[in-house]
Parts: sequence; structure tokens; C-alpha cells
Amino acid sequence: MTDVHDKKTRSFNMSQIKGKDTKPEMLVRKFLFSNGIRYKLHDKKLPGKPDLVFPKYKKVVFIHGCFWHGHEGCKYFVTPKTRTEWWLKKINRNKDKDAESIMELKKRGWEIITIWECELKPDKRENKLKSLIKNLKRTHE
Repeated sequence: MTDVHDKKTRSFNMSQIKGKDTKPEMLVRKFLFSNGIRYKLHDKKLPGKPDLVFPKYKKVVFIHGCFWHGHEGCKYFVTPKTRTEWWLKKINRNKDKDAESIMELKKRGWEIITIWECELKPDKRENKLKSLIKNLKRTHE
């Protein structure tokens, strides 16, 4: 199957995909901030540069896109039909890096919370965000 876009259009589309300040990340950040919970962003001193860092709670949050991080069993993770081998190699490398970062963070005593993009869809969003706040405050209080 050939790509529906020419190389220039595809290149432009791919260049517009952001690594941070994504819509799911901004949604979580705005919710937490409006509920009085403060955090650090993308701490370069920590493995994997977690999206949100809560030094007070010794917890970090990774907000993963289902496609880019290969969310198994998720309807939003579909193996591309073109350049399949290349994409799977890229996605598997992302998963390997995620696992390495998580292992190193745990060694350093951090608790890891992973939020998947699909968990922030309108039908699940409220429950997920409320459970995040409970999780953050659980060991602190």
C-alpha cells in the first residue's frame, strides 16, 4: 500500500507532532493546577524526563500517546500498513527506553504513574483524573 501523501506533505505532517506540551499532557496539567497541585515539568535530571514531577510526593507521571508508545490491546495503537518494519522498530525502541527509565526511577525511589492517551478520552477522563489526584495524595497525607 502506498502513502496517501507525497513526501513533502508527509514530512510536514510528521514535523508537527510534538514531544511535549501535547493535548493529553496539557489536559492533565490544567486539571492538576486548577485543583491546587503543583509540579515540575520535564526534569532533565531524571531518567526519561518525566512529563510531570512531584518532588513533594516522590512521584512522576508519564503521559503516553497510545501509538508512539505501543499501547498493547488499545484500539488507538494500530500497526502501520506501510513501512511496518521501520515503525515497529521505532515503537519498540520507545517501549525499551520507557522500561529503562522506569527501572532507573524505581531504583532511585520514585513511584511511576503512567497515563495513556486513551484514558483521557471524554468518557474516561473524569475518573482517571480524580484517581490521579487520589494516587498523588495517598502516601503524602
